Amino acid sequence: MADFENGTTTKTATRRLSSPIADATAFNAIVQAVVVSNPFGCVSYRSGGATHAPVEKTRESYTAKIVYQDEDANVVGTLSDRYSTLAGFNAGIAAIMAAGTLTTAHAGTPARDTDRETYSATLKCHDPNGEIYTVGFSRDRITIASYSDDAIRTKIETWADTETALA
Repeated sequence: MADFENGTTTKTATRRLSSPIADATAFNAIVQAVVVSNPFGCVSYRSGGATHAPVEKTRESYTAKIVYQDEDANVVGTLSDRYSTLAGFNAGIAAIMAAGTLTTAHAGTPARDTDRETYSATLKCHDPNGEIYTVGFSRDRITIASYSDDAIRTKIETWADTETALA
């Protein structure tokens, strides 16, 4: 019977932020800056007959949290709504806050619960050494996954150290 043999060793590393990223706009700005400015020095590559950018956003999600409160500020209802873009998130929140039928149904006034909102994005990066790895951003952490060369983690740590919101 054949045995399994170890292949390349991949690693995962996580940085937990000392405080959550302030809001969805600040979160999106950080992610977009990585995609546009490529601070990790990634390179484009070909795969499956297509040319890929050095850094590609493969997924993003924004979750709005709304509470409905009565005249005494007691919570009488909640709403959680998820969007795949920042524009959808902002438009959705505006629609929810203006929806009189929801306000009536919940018998309360809507208010955003921004402390409980969540945001996430995953970037696929191609290192000059040939490795493809991911960098996952959420409101309270950054995770590097599927890398084997510690120099990749060092590059990302060095960059994160320069970003005040990622302390």
